[in-house]
Amino acid sequence: MCFSLRVQLVATVELLALWILWALPYVFRAPKIQKRKSIAVFGPTTLGLMLEAAGVVIVWHFRVPGGIRTDLGALIAAPVVGAMAVLLMWTAIPNLGRQFRIYAGLYEDHELVRTGPYAVVRHPIYASVLALTLSTGILLTLWPWLIAALAVSVAGTEVRLRSEEKLLAARFGTQFSAYKSRVPAYLPFLR
Repeated sequence: MCFSLRVQLVATVELLALWILWALPYVFRAPKIQKRKSIAVFGPTTLGLMLEAAGVVIVWHFRVPGGIRTDLGALIAAPVVGAMAVLLMWTAIPNLGRQFRIYAGLYEDHELVRTGPYAVVRHPIYASVLALTLSTGILLTLWPWLIAALAVSVAGTEVRLRSEEKLLAARFGTQFSAYKSRVPAYLPFLR
């Protein structure tokens, strides 16, 4: 097997492993069915999820010639960004605990989580989705399509974020406002 094919195989296995590792905390650690009173915002959340999913489809579909980049920069950057996505997911779900939910909403006894990765960004799970999309795109996607995928993903994230933050602001008032003023939404170091 030639060197280029081995590099492509290793990079593909790493990418698939990152996606599997990223999904494991959701599959095994996130509470799925909770019998607690809650309110939820389904419309905007569904739209946001669909846009984020479209970004993922774009990065997997619009591939570079040969299927995968083999330049050293891409081979280093993609697993580093992917590992950050996995780390965020593995730390966010346990810190969120019983507050975890797919659709923007609040439980009757909801708590404002500000520990772990929530001390770095307000929405680490959204950040992890974006980072994994970027990681995949760095290895697989033609640059114009990667930019399009990221734009679509960010649009979806923004839709979800605005719905969720409206609920958090209504429930937690000045406590949420203070948190929001100190901690960026989902991109560290950007307010």
